[in-house]
Amino acid sequence: MQKKILLIEDDQEISELITSHLQEENYSVLSVFDGEIALRIFEKEAIDLVLLDIMLPKLNGMDFLKKVREISLVPVVIISAKGSDIDKTLGLGFGADDYLSKPFSMLELTARVNAAIRRATQYVSISNDTTFGSIQFGKLTLNLDTFSVNVKGKHIQLTSKEFQILKLFMTNQTRVFTKEQIYQFIWEDDFYGNENVINVHIRRLREKIEEDPSKPQYIQTIWGIGYKLGE
Repeated sequence: MQKKILLIEDDQEISELITSHLQEENYSVLSVFDGEIALRIFEKEAIDLVLLDIMLPKLNGMDFLKKVREISLVPVVIISAKGSDIDKTLGLGFGADDYLSKPFSMLELTARVNAAIRRATQYVSISNDTTFGSIQFGKLTLNLDTFSVNVKGKHIQLTSKEFQILKLFMTNQTRVFTKEQIYQFIWEDDFYGNENVINVHIRRLREKIEEDPSKPQYIQTIWGIGYKLGE
């Protein structure tokens, strides 16, 4: 069955180029040109991945992303000419799974799309893995059946990347992970010094699960090395 991609890009020439290429790669593509229409389509269609420009009419990409993350963990790859570290940090902080700066090659786009969909498929697939079920650590509960997190009985909404990072720690409770290892495990890609990506996701995760994010009890920093689960 073809995977369905929602492409939100207001430059018609770029949209047609991406659509044509992804269709050749056997993807089904819904292309729209503004954020409001995109949101209405997203709420009605079963979307496997979103390709999202930031500078959009009516509803910009960041606002669209925030609304999507309120209801879905679908993988979102930002494609934007705004390629500064600040823009990337904001996009990833709002819940994007990846960020691709324009101009980019169709080969790179295809590789990012394939990787994001593969990770999402692995993320939701049911397996006989021994880690399936619930994992408890202190007052933190990770449910691998429903992909939900509870802290002191309160449901916490995480993005797919935040959930995967927390799962990595909770299924390896005594292990210290470097930023490079976290990136390679979660993004399944070479690190290339992408510290900002890890920093943003760890900070956002702490804000959601820690009673005092400035004095974390669950995601602890091991100075000079990385992070580990601790209480």
